[in-house]
Amino acid sequence: MERKNYTVILVPHARAKFRKLQVSNFQIWGIALAVLLGTVLSGVVGWLYFRSPVDEERLEGLRAENRQLREVNRGFETSVRELQSKLDTYEERTRKLAIVAGLEELDSTTETGIGGPVVLDRRDPESLGLLDAQVDHLSGQLDTIESELDERYRWISSVPSIMPTRGLLTSGFGTRWDPITGKRALHEGLDISARRGRPVVAPADGLVVRAGRIGYLGRAVYLSHGYGLTTRFGHLSEIDVDPGDEVKRGDVIGYVGSTGRSTGSHLHYEVHRDGRPVDPLAYILDRS
Repeated sequence: MERKNYTVILVPHARAKFRKLQVSNFQIWGIALAVLLGTVLSGVVGWLYFRSPVDEERLEGLRAENRQLREVNRGFETSVRELQSKLDTYEERTRKLAIVAGLEELDSTTETGIGGPVVLDRRDPESLGLLDAQVDHLSGQLDTIESELDERYRWISSVPSIMPTRGLLTSGFGTRWDPITGKRALHEGLDISARRGRPVVAPADGLVVRAGRIGYLGRAVYLSHGYGLTTRFGHLSEIDVDPGDEVKRGDVIGYVGSTGRSTGSHLHYEVHRDGRPVDPLAYILDRS
C-alpha cells in the first residue's frame, strides 16, 4: 500500500489559531483497527458479564451434587466396613462349623486364607471385586459345610446309640455257654432281661426290612440303618411295625416277650456291621 499523508485542521474557537495535524493512511488504519478491537473486547466483556449469573447457578448446582456424592460415598464406605465386619464374623463361624462337620480343609482345590480386611480404593474398581470374591468364596465354603453337616447328621442318626429297652443285661456279646444246649457258642448280641410287654424302640433311624417270626428269634424285627449297619430284635411278644416302614430313633417297634428259643422274658438285641455281628455296647452311649 502506498503511503499517503492527510492534514487535519483543528479550530478550537473563533479567535484561536488553527492547528494542523498531519496523519498518514497507516495511522488511520491503526486507529480504526484499535477502535474495532476495543468494540469487540467490550462485547466479549459484556457477554461474559451478562452470562455470569447462569454460570453461578450451574456452579452452585455442581457444588450441591458434589456434597450429595460425598454423603453417598461416606454411607457406602460405612456399609462396606459393616459388611467386612460381618464377613469376618461369618468366616470365624464357618471355621467352627467346619470343625463340627469334620472338615480339615474346606476346599482342597482352591486357596483358602482369603480373609482379612479389604481396603477399598475408589480409584481402583478391582478393590470392590475383592470383596465380592470374598463373599463368593465364603458362600462356597458354607455350601460345602452344609452338605457335610447333613451327611454327618444322617450318619449320626443312623448309629444305634441308645438301648432298645430298659432292663438287666444278663448276657453280653461273645462266646458263652449256651443256656439251651449247654455248649460253648458265639452269642451274637445282648440279652436284656425285662418284664413282658415293655416297649422296644429303634436305637437309630432306619427302615424295617423284616418283621415276623424268624427262626430261633421267634417274633423278630430287622432294621437297616444305612452305612452298613443293621440291627435285630428277637423274642418279641408283639410287633408294632411292618416291612417297608421307616422309623426314627425312639419309635416303638415291638414289645419284650419270650417267643422262639428263649428261657424267659427278655430282648435279644444284635448289631451287624457290613454283614458281621459286632458288640452293640460299642455303639451305645446311654447305658443306664
